[in-house]
Formats: sequence, C-alpha cells, structure tokens
Amino acid sequence: MGALIFSLNLTLDGCVDHREGIADDETHAFFTRLMDEAGAMLWGRVTYEMMESYWPAVARDEQAPPAEREWAVRLEAKPKYVVSSTRRDFPWTNSHHIAGDLRDGVQRLKDQTPAGVLLGSGRLATELDRLDLIDEYQMLVHPRIAGHGPTLHQGGLPGTRRLELLSAEPLRNGVVALRYRRAR
Repeated sequence: MGALIFSLNLTLDGCVDHREGIADDETHAFFTRLMDEAGAMLWGRVTYEMMESYWPAVARDEQAPPAEREWAVRLEAKPKYVVSSTRRDFPWTNSHHIAGDLRDGVQRLKDQTPAGVLLGSGRLATELDRLDLIDEYQMLVHPRIAGHGPTLHQGGLPGTRRLELLSAEPLRNGVVALRYRRAR
C-alpha cells in the first residue's frame, strides 16, 4: 500500500491561496520531484479545474519558462484522480474520477498505488484528515504573512494531529520545506 502524502504551499499565517506563494524555479523543482516520486495525484474538483485551466496549455507551449514546462509535461503524463460529487467528465489526459464513498475510494487508490499518492487540495485534505487517511505532510512554508484566507484546515478537525518531524530544509528563496509523518 502506498502512502497518501499531503503537500501544499502555505504562508506563515496558514494561507493556502496559490497566489500568495513564491513561484520560482526552486519551488517548481520541489513539487516536480514530489510528483515524480508519487504514483498518482489526488485533487478535489476545484483544484482540478484550476490546474486543468492552466497546465495543459503550458505543457504544449515551447516558450513557457523551463521549470514550468517541465512540471506541466510531467503532470500531463501522471495519473490524476479527482474527488467530485458534482462533475463526472474529466477530459484532461490521464484523469480519473473517484466517486462513491470517499474513504473506500481513496483507500482503494492508496492500495493500488505502491509509489504513493500526492494530495494537493486543502479542502479535500481536511476531509481525508478527518478520515485518518493522510500518512505524511510535505509543506512549503513561504516567508509571507497574507492576512487572509483560505487557511489550512479552515473547517477544523475533530482533534489534534500529532506529527513527527522527518526533515526541515530551507530553500535559497526563503521558503522552508517541512516533512512530517503521523506520530506513531
């Protein structure tokens, strides 16, 4: 069984608005490596639609910045799974729908993906954390205070999640890459 790894950009005050992070070659390289190591991507519908509206065009654009294009090309090839109760059609290359019971669908995906599943949706992460399905957290904490939301786990969790630090790596751009797993 593969691990479910939740990874996201967030500011020091917990804002997960994708426009607040530092989008440079170093952060793109970080997420490209995470994606390469994982066997599949997992998103909620809103994140999927945001990604679908941008990255397929970048994958085809030979004038795109190299780090962005590299990410887009690899993302195009990666299996992408989407949790949605409102959308059924996912035409982007290698996209698949997870329907029905959330716990069963995501557990089945983990069981079928030995290399692990990379989760990149904040709201979906809250639901999967409530179901105790997230095994590891790899966050990029950006040196910014946004002063607004959305924030991580904004809807709350039923209890405190105890984590064990696996690594903390400062990047040249001031971002800190943090890696935690569930405490045993």
